[in-house]
Amino acid sequence: MQKLVAITLATALSTAAYAAPETYNLDPNHTLPRFEYNHLGYSMQLSRFDKTSGKIVLDREAKTGSADIVIDTTSVNTGSTLFNGHIQGEGLLDTAKFPTITFKSHDFKFDGDKLVAVNGDLTIKGITKPVTLNVVSFLCMPHPMLKKDACGATATTVIKRTEFNAGKYAPYVSDEVTLTIPVEAIKE
Repeated sequence: MQKLVAITLATALSTAAYAAPETYNLDPNHTLPRFEYNHLGYSMQLSRFDKTSGKIVLDREAKTGSADIVIDTTSVNTGSTLFNGHIQGEGLLDTAKFPTITFKSHDFKFDGDKLVAVNGDLTIKGITKPVTLNVVSFLCMPHPMLKKDACGATATTVIKRTEFNAGKYAPYVSDEVTLTIPVEAIKE
């Protein structure tokens, strides 16, 4: 009987440990948010931000979590120094006054064990709007090189620049921008 109680207690403790929220730090080398927009009807332009930081807390058993992401707007990378300057200008991101974009989640949505969406607040140029990041891929497993647990996801949403006071040249340069955030995060 004592052996059965010990096994039951050990199982309960191991389940409780698994169910605890886990904190992951964003890997800045593999978390490079990008944005895509139509340029004058000619082409779809794809650019990214090279500096991102933040944390993700995930409780896979309870199917809850939180995300706090900070994007350094001065790290915008269009592939052109000239266009980097345009995007950092006052009519677009105004990085001199607003050096960051932030996303703070409200809740995670799961379909079974699969994370499918993250609802939260996106702040650009001091203006905060609710957005849903649709998760198109999600995976947690031991990192093969770092030998630590890691999680990754790719999430996307569409925003309107004019809603964030970044609408210079709209509608000629599309108001709608697809924001994609690929995330890799390492467990603390």
